Amino acid sequence: MTGLSMPHVLLHGLPPQRMSCTPVWVSTRSYHGRMGTRDRILDAAEQAIREFGIAGATTRRIAQRAACSEALLYKHFAGKEEIVLAVLLERSPALGPALAKLRSSVGEGDLDAHLVEFTGKTLEFYTRAAAVAGGVLGDPPLMAGFRSMLAKADLGPHLPIEALAEILRAERQAGRIAAGVDPGAAASLLMGACFHRASLTHFVDLPDDDATWAAAVVDTLFRR
Repeated sequence: MTGLSMPHVLLHGLPPQRMSCTPVWVSTRSYHGRMGTRDRILDAAEQAIREFGIAGATTRRIAQRAACSEALLYKHFAGKEEIVLAVLLERSPALGPALAKLRSSVGEGDLDAHLVEFTGKTLEFYTRAAAVAGGVLGDPPLMAGFRSMLAKADLGPHLPIEALAEILRAERQAGRIAAGVDPGAAASLLMGACFHRASLTHFVDLPDDDATWAAAVVDTLFRR
């Protein structure tokens, strides 16, 4: 995909069949600590989205904050949709490492503790991504372009759920999850709960802390 760091894209949309291979993050910043043009554009885009929302974060505003021309912006990205996707993927906590860690511990250690840790990472990801995702949903033309890009790149928010389901299936086969638990449903419920809580935190202050909530979700879903 033009303009996107594929290793980092894979960290967010890791298909189940690739879970055994953990991509390595390759920084786009120079070894001398200077920020490259692409990084400046993404930082400027994230700032513009926070300040003006998706609709108000025009390519002109992004270019102004990145101290570059719109023409240079389009040398790095095909359009606004690609910039937004890159911000969502590269400026949010990655789910890939959390999934890879969970996958590597199948059959070993404290499963409840592993799942609670993963739930916390998932909540962190959705909380950070909610503002950007909400803006995309509220802009039909942008959403259409976003869907098209995800389809072409074989990416999407369903892939981490499928990856988690595969991990839970392996744990069930290892006898660490009850035989009656449906891995796909459990994965959807766990990640759906994280998405819901992340959305709520943008509107209200919730009474329980995230760690307590994560432990309660795992206990409820996987109690023997």
